[in-house]
Amino acid sequence: MATDTLKSRAGAGSTTSGLRRLLLDNGALTALIVLVIALSAMSGDFLTTDNLLNVGVQAAVTAVLAFGVTFVIVSAGIDLSVGSVAALSATVLAWSATSHGVPVFLAVILAVATGIAAGLVNGFLIAYGKLPPFIATLAMLSVARGLSLVISEGSPIPFPDSVSHLGDTLGGWLPVPVLVMVVMGLIAAFVLGRTYIGRSMYAIGGNEEAARLSGLRVKKQKLAIYALSGVFAAVAGIVLASRLSSAQPQAADGYELDAIAAVVIGGASLAGGTGKASGTFIGALILAVLRNGLNLLNVSAFWQQVVIGVVIALAVLLDTLRRKAGATPLAAAAGGGKGKQAGTYALAAVVTVALVGATSFLHNGGSSSTTPKMGLSLSTLNNPFFVQIRSGAQAEAKKLGIDLTVTDAQNDASQQANQLQNFTSSNLGAIIVNPVDSDAAGNSVKAADKAKIPVIAVDRGVNKATVDALVASDNVKGGELAARTLGEKLGGKGKIVILQGQAGTSAARERAAGFAAGLKAYPGIQVVAQQPADFDRTKGLDVMSNLLQAHPDVQGVIAANDEMALGAIKALGSKAGKSVQVIGFDGTPDGLTAVEKGTLYASVAQQPSQLGRIAVDNALKALQGKKVEETVKVPVKVVTKENVAGFSG
Repeated sequence: MATDTLKSRAGAGSTTSGLRRLLLDNGALTALIVLVIALSAMSGDFLTTDNLLNVGVQAAVTAVLAFGVTFVIVSAGIDLSVGSVAALSATVLAWSATSHGVPVFLAVILAVATGIAAGLVNGFLIAYGKLPPFIATLAMLSVARGLSLVISEGSPIPFPDSVSHLGDTLGGWLPVPVLVMVVMGLIAAFVLGRTYIGRSMYAIGGNEEAARLSGLRVKKQKLAIYALSGVFAAVAGIVLASRLSSAQPQAADGYELDAIAAVVIGGASLAGGTGKASGTFIGALILAVLRNGLNLLNVSAFWQQVVIGVVIALAVLLDTLRRKAGATPLAAAAGGGKGKQAGTYALAAVVTVALVGATSFLHNGGSSSTTPKMGLSLSTLNNPFFVQIRSGAQAEAKKLGIDLTVTDAQNDASQQANQLQNFTSSNLGAIIVNPVDSDAAGNSVKAADKAKIPVIAVDRGVNKATVDALVASDNVKGGELAARTLGEKLGGKGKIVILQGQAGTSAARERAAGFAAGLKAYPGIQVVAQQPADFDRTKGLDVMSNLLQAHPDVQGVIAANDEMALGAIKALGSKAGKSVQVIGFDGTPDGLTAVEKGTLYASVAQQPSQLGRIAVDNALKALQGKKVEETVKVPVKVVTKENVAGFSG
């Protein structure tokens, strides 16, 4: 009897200890479970089939990149180039297949070969050139991104239809990117756990010198490791471009940081020697779930970055505590550990389903709100022009009693696609989109159209999809006005420079086309330089400072927005408004202040607050089934010192 009692108590203690060990050994999995349960409790839109599939699609590109980065980190390296290599590979595919008639099959092989070549260069510089991995891959980051811009000439290239199907669904519900992610994950797991090169990664990461002394050809293995990373980057680039129906030269910018974060959150050590594909997969899911949930909860775009950073830090801290508590390291699992690991994931799934099922009662039986709900996805909130669009939209939404969710795509077409998918799965009444790129937004808008959600485009149109209305000023017309205003001010002759917007964006292309068209009327004006400054004031200052060294006698500047114009004014110093005339674009508050002071001669004002206000008005009309005009033009206006006092954006 006493023995039986002891056994019973030991069994109970063993169960508690087993649960504790489960949580300690799987810190990332625990964090994912907590996130899913919390978001299910806070948002009734999170735990829907459509939204969960959205999470899978949104995790796909980061996960595939991260699987390749896992190989590198396990071997105690780092690869900062994967985002740029992904963009370059996709650009090569689109450029060769679309512009040069290469058969699609060969174009895909060329894209993958591009990834392999970039990885081999990284590996060679590290293994034989003795460069630190950070420096070698940082250099490749810049080279690959530059080549992508050179090949595409800064403009998106349409993706072949046969490859674009990778961004579609099977059977009308299962997204192909999710299948690609699963397949690449299985390949990564097989390489790490079942191959010679996988074992070599762990050996090199654990102790490179010991691996070399044991007969391992470390240099050749590093070549293969970085080449594998390049292959996974190429696949990720193809999947991303397929989702966007175009190869974007600026695509996947910054994705290398998400990939590294996913690997580390998943339990790998930057010191090398530990890590596995399943952990990386969980890390990628954590990032996707977090971003998706914060969108659904209408968390400020600025606070989202803070929250994501804090969660990453906490996840890694939990992993550190796990290691100190003596949890099993995440190295290649032995044969006996496979069944235990499968049991762990099965138990985690059961616990998650049970708890999520319990939280779902929080959303049952509640009365549905009659307040109209809308989503506004802006290309960026790091620019005063778009901040004014948001302000105008929010003011009008408040006036009309509309619940408006605003998101910031941070000039990332893929991130905007994710946000639009979240809006669609949340069954919002209407969606307002300011596209990062007109082509890239097409597929996401089609999905909203299919769900019968009205879509209003603001400032820029959407290609290859139907929107209920376009509320915009004419960028090309505005560019012509800017050029003619400067031409008249200079008397039809002189030397000028043009500061272009961010390469690859539709606004930069349209305004540049307008500048060129407007200057045709003034053959006496010579454009001595045209350089991109990415719509940024600091870059405008730096680029203008550099151009003044080569062209000190310049007499005029046209900038594709006020921010770059203000940077140019700072570089010009006392010359601004006197010997050098500067024209801006947008009519932002800072720009208008400079016009009033006389340092900025003029700004082509688009009245952004009006754009936001009118977009919300039209979205409400479309939601109510009322007729809206297909195109609502907000006139642009040249604002100079003479009329700035009476102007309101």
